[in-house]
Order: sequence, then structure tokens, then C-alpha cells
Amino acid sequence: SLAGYRGHMHLNVNSPMGFILTLLAGTINLLTYKRPVLTVHAGPYQIYFPKERAPHLIPMFKYIFGTARKIICNSDAVKEKIVEYGIKPDKIVPIQAFSVQYLQYEKPELKTDLQEFIDTHDVLISSYVFFRPEFFIDSMVKAIAELKKSYPKIGLMILGSHDNSEDIRKLVSELDLDDNVYIAGDLDHDTFLTLVATAQIFLRTPIRDGICSSVLEALALGIPVVASENNRRPESVITYDHENVSDMVRAVRDTIENLDEAKQRIVKPVIRDTFADEVAV
Repeated sequence: SLAGYRGHMHLNVNSPMGFILTLLAGTINLLTYKRPVLTVHAGPYQIYFPKERAPHLIPMFKYIFGTARKIICNSDAVKEKIVEYGIKPDKIVPIQAFSVQYLQYEKPELKTDLQEFIDTHDVLISSYVFFRPEFFIDSMVKAIAELKKSYPKIGLMILGSHDNSEDIRKLVSELDLDDNVYIAGDLDHDTFLTLVATAQIFLRTPIRDGICSSVLEALALGIPVVASENNRRPESVITYDHENVSDMVRAVRDTIENLDEAKQRIVKPVIRDTFADEVAV
């Protein structure tokens, strides 16, 4: 701030630590006579958002939203909820949290054990997660155990940081899925997109993710997406009830059995250079 930079904070309205960091960064920027820009990338319903879900935090949100020079959110639905805090609509700019650069990648040489996993499974599913309760990974693993009865060579590649994965690894072993589940850990973007493009299905489990970038990536690559219903899924995503493992199994099974049809039904998202759009704000 002292060097003249305008702050650009990111808030997912679902994290107390995020509130603290945003308050600190925004206030420091204000003290150097600059009004920061705020990015809100989340669905319209989170733990602490909108206002009816956390009325005790309304003053904090009014301060964060009110002091921002501009607010960038990822959909009109989120913009409507921000306006309810008394924020002027003309300073809120919906820009999809996805840009053409997301799809630029080169296929790398994969690790030997990962390539072997891909080669030895005839049904491959990929999923991007964090090992936190809101990703319902235990339900996903239980669904794979059920699907294995019909598809013994089914394979699930879990992509993303493996921090706090101990309980899930234990569940995988208890359900005799050590040969069916590959926890890949954090990956560079080239490897991530390579694995998404290699799988037959992309599975998305959280419900507070709004319009999710990894879902858009999979659709843009021509990969059918099975996802929990959150009322924000793009057209052609196959949805299920996140509270019902059997419904997840149903959605994945139907997709496997009608894979060609599912691919033909994919509506690829319109992708523009939203990085440039955000810089212009």
C-alpha cells in the first residue's frame, strides 16, 4: 500500500480467516488513501452469506462491501445478494470466474504409478477436492465401492491437496478400494487438465461452489460432468442429491452406461478472456 498499489482482495464468504485477511488488507489500503477492489467467488448461499444466514455479521459485510471501489462476483445471483446489504448495484460487476487461459496446457509425462493406474482401469473418474467436510469425500468413496460391484475396473482419481486425507485413506482401505482410488495430491495445471481430459467422467461433490471453474474446464474439454445439485450448475451437467449416496451412484451409473450420449449432450461454455475483464475493472 505504501508503494502505491491498490489492494485486490479475494473473499469466498465461507471462511472466518478470509474475513480477517480481507478486513486487514482493505483497511491498510484505505489508510494510504486507496479504495481496494474485492473479488467474491462463491455461490449465492454460503455458511455466512447472504445476510439472513449470518445477521450478526451484517456490519462487517457492509464495511467490506462498502469500502471497496469495485466488487467483482461470478454471477448475477451473487450480485443480487450483495445488493441486499445496501450496496449500490452499479459498483458490482459479475464476471465469470473462468478465463480462456484456464484451458491452455501441454500434456506432461505422468508419473509411472499414475500412468499405470490409468492404463489398468477401464472406467476413469476424476474429481477435484479439498479434504474438508463440505466436499463429502466419504460419500464419494462409498459410491465408488457400490459401483465397483458392477465395474470392478472402475478408477477414481482424487485431485487436489491431500492435507488431512488420513481418514479418507483409511476408509478407502476398509472398503477394499486401494486398487480403485488414486489420491494424486496437488498438481500443476498441465497435469490437472491432462487427468481431467483422460477420465470419462468428472465428478463434483460440494454444494456451495456456485459456478465452479473445474466443472467449466471439464465441459470445455468435452468430459461429461456429474455434480451435486446446487441450482447453479451449467447446462448439460448431470446432477444428484448430495445427501443421497444412492442418487450419486445412480447418476454416475447412468452416465457410464450412456457415455456416448452424455458426451453428445455436452453444452460447452462460452469462454472469454475474463482476466482482461477484471483488469479493466
